[in-house]
Amino acid sequence: MAPPNLAAWLCALVLAAAAAVPAAEALGMNWGTQATHALQPKIVVQMLKDNGIKKVKLFDADHGTLNALAGTDIEVMVAIPNVLLDLMTDYDNARDWVRHNVSRYHFEGGVKIKYVAVGNEPFLASYNGTFDKVTFPALQNIQNALNDAGLSDVKATVPLNADVYNSPASNPVPSAGRFRSDITALMTQMVSFLANNSAPFTVNIYPYLSLYLSDDFPVDFAFFDGQAAPVLDGGISYTNVFDANFDTLVSALKAVGHGDLPIFIGEVGWPTDGDRRATAALAERFYNGLLKRLAANTGTPLRPNQYMEVYLFGLLDEDVKSVAPGAFERHWGILRFDGQPKFPIDLTGQGQNTMLVPAKGVDYLPRTWCVYNNNAKDTSKLAENVNFACTFADCTALGYGSTCAGMDAIGNASYAFNAYFQVQNQRDEACDFQALAVPTQTDPSTATCNFTIQIAADSSTSAAHRRTQSSSTFSAAALLVLALLHFFVLH
Repeated sequence: MAPPNLAAWLCALVLAAAAAVPAAEALGMNWGTQATHALQPKIVVQMLKDNGIKKVKLFDADHGTLNALAGTDIEVMVAIPNVLLDLMTDYDNARDWVRHNVSRYHFEGGVKIKYVAVGNEPFLASYNGTFDKVTFPALQNIQNALNDAGLSDVKATVPLNADVYNSPASNPVPSAGRFRSDITALMTQMVSFLANNSAPFTVNIYPYLSLYLSDDFPVDFAFFDGQAAPVLDGGISYTNVFDANFDTLVSALKAVGHGDLPIFIGEVGWPTDGDRRATAALAERFYNGLLKRLAANTGTPLRPNQYMEVYLFGLLDEDVKSVAPGAFERHWGILRFDGQPKFPIDLTGQGQNTMLVPAKGVDYLPRTWCVYNNNAKDTSKLAENVNFACTFADCTALGYGSTCAGMDAIGNASYAFNAYFQVQNQRDEACDFQALAVPTQTDPSTATCNFTIQIAADSSTSAAHRRTQSSSTFSAAALLVLALLHFFVLH
């Protein structure tokens, strides 16, 4: 037996090592399902387990998803979509929602629901106040309903966009952070309610968007590898925008009397397509830096040496997400739509990057593609048909700087036709386009551009959960493809 002092030293060493090197279970994953062929929940849950992921954040409370999570011991954050917030301002509705979506799963061997997300970025400035009057009453009713149901250990929170706080243009440093002037009173009330109920403040922070929205933004400041010129705030030096953004929030919370409120990162990530800086290589660089810092409990200058609860965004690509913010929106996944890894990553933050365990038991449609018909006699309606295809399928990979950019008009048309053909489950009539397209068993993919084969119905939820999409959702992508098509036809 070791001497007492040595034993104590060894114990302290072990505890310190455990605190500094958390496993993947310290991380959460956002699991979105806005896809034409979303993987079956049971396949996704098995993939989560295979990769040691112990926390998941949802965007609804889908019965099939929660059933698949039952008995797994994976911590879950269920969600109430923004469109339901108005209903939740009535306590009876909130009580019914809790009963149907939380209480029914709260049993031994059930679902480990820990949080309820009330809305998703409801105070986004671009919403022009649409949800300002309903979000806080909904939050109050949901938490009170949880408490009344004997579920006070389940906490309600509101995932917010980082645009709810800022620093003035005259003093753009984290220590000057305050909540946005139009919602200061609202945020003060909500923060006090969260604190009184021991619930966290949840915020989505996206360094990628800082880079995407400004050509003048210093590229290296979006990453964690210390290559950026520091931003000075008094005696504090900031070398990355994540820390600066987080500490701006800390200052805003302090200004309303709750500087010690726990903060969860509801979403953080890097897309891999749809923009010149949305690449797998930059995503790998971003995650490598982020995960190492999380593993070391580095914290930020205003909250140093602290564990940080983080949910990566996202788990899987989603091919029907709105592209209004940008074409990259459909490419946030660390995994492809079918659960295949895109790049090496080490969720434990030790830098031992390897490919994640892929989804198992995924069945695909036959290896048949739809491409431009080289024997087509009338091409006058080519642009019209490409527009149709890209209105109802995902063509974002064709955009400037994306993985399929640079192909000629034939390549663009083939990609669009095939995307639509796969979404339509390879129905014969989905590969005609007024005699401009033909099916082929020869893979038209290039070294950088993958022509997808979709998931078969028995591996996806497409048959039961096909989402209806308005053409406006896809208009930006379709117009982009049309512009590319006309360019190549005319040149």
